[in-house]
Amino acid sequence: MVVPIHRLTLLVSPEPVFGPRPAAWWDSAGVGVGPPPIETSQGWLVTYHGVRDTVAGALYRVGLLLLDMDNPALVRARTPEWAFGPTEPYEQIGNVAGVVFPCGLTHHPDTDELRLYYGAANTCIAMATTRLADVVARLLADHTQPGTPPIGHVAESGTKKVNSRSTAKEGSLQ
Repeated sequence: MVVPIHRLTLLVSPEPVFGPRPAAWWDSAGVGVGPPPIETSQGWLVTYHGVRDTVAGALYRVGLLLLDMDNPALVRARTPEWAFGPTEPYEQIGNVAGVVFPCGLTHHPDTDELRLYYGAANTCIAMATTRLADVVARLLADHTQPGTPPIGHVAESGTKKVNSRSTAKEGSLQ
């Protein structure tokens, strides 16, 4: 049986989980959740895109947060800076230049590899890789509470892959 969408809303009790941060934050103009969260020993890992309005246009970057395992409406940690932003030519040139946004997330327990599939310039899907343990450690070490002013840019390293090709790259989930 197909349930009409207006009936489904009666079954759900929506509540806000997180939103844009005020003023000068990199995600102050808007946020959008990415793929389904990944379960970790410390809670639910969430990837999202954040938007900041500038005179040159909107900047889209990828952010990370950790939700409480038992109460996933509670944010345990949120990185003060974005995890990565557009730097590669395929992220800078396209239908919407300078945009990255998370689409898919997988974890391979045998290797601890975390793969984030993301949209790049609304032109292609790319992949960033890192280790889940590194991401969780960063979240727990670097998190801030809402309203805390942003700190400087967080250094990044890693590899992005596009169409099965690999390029050395600064800009991963770490």
